[in-house]
Amino acid sequence: MKLFLKAFFIIAIIAFYQCKDENKSVQKKSIHKNKAEEKVVKAWDSLNSHNTEAFLTEFGKQNPETIVEITTDFGKIKLRLFEDVPIHRANFIFLTKIKYFNTTVFYRIAKNFVLQGGNSDEMYTQRERRKYGNYLLKPEFRNNRKHTYGALASARQWDNNPNKLSSPFEFYIVQKKNGAHHLDNEHTVFGEVISGFDTMTKMSKVKVGEDEWPIDDVKMHIEIIE
Repeated sequence: MKLFLKAFFIIAIIAFYQCKDENKSVQKKSIHKNKAEEKVVKAWDSLNSHNTEAFLTEFGKQNPETIVEITTDFGKIKLRLFEDVPIHRANFIFLTKIKYFNTTVFYRIAKNFVLQGGNSDEMYTQRERRKYGNYLLKPEFRNNRKHTYGALASARQWDNNPNKLSSPFEFYIVQKKNGAHHLDNEHTVFGEVISGFDTMTKMSKVKVGEDEWPIDDVKMHIEIIE
């Protein structure tokens, strides 16, 4: 009888530890499954200040569009983005596709100089910037990309910016007929106007305040054409 009880006790202990090991195995599988699920639901637009170049390089390969159109109350402006300035081109296409620009305005109309846009006083605009970490772009200067009439270029901070990093969100179009060549190799030129010069002229005549911000907002809507 004692021998029987001893054997029963040993079997019970073995069964207990087997059950415990199986539970651990199930827990491990569950943890691995959760990690896999996290990878699946991760947002595709994971752009941030740490992966900027890698993200936009890959995005540019998958999104080769080069023609965009800006619609304003004054008419349309069609732009060609340069393929030899790949990071800035991909960035503009990315922001267009997430509709960032559609909540922004042309906030600076410097008569006979530039039309500058890509910002606003809307909270949504600021939230989008924070969402992506207010990343910056390395300059992509090209000898054949100058500040001629109709050039599209990236705005940037001049103070405390020795590497001339571009703002990804703000851009300007040269409206001065003989260009703005003092900005060559200071700001990255990444596109050009191919139609809508009359719209630019109309926009340049709006009434502005002392800071060159239009009295009445010049809103924009940008879409990809091809």
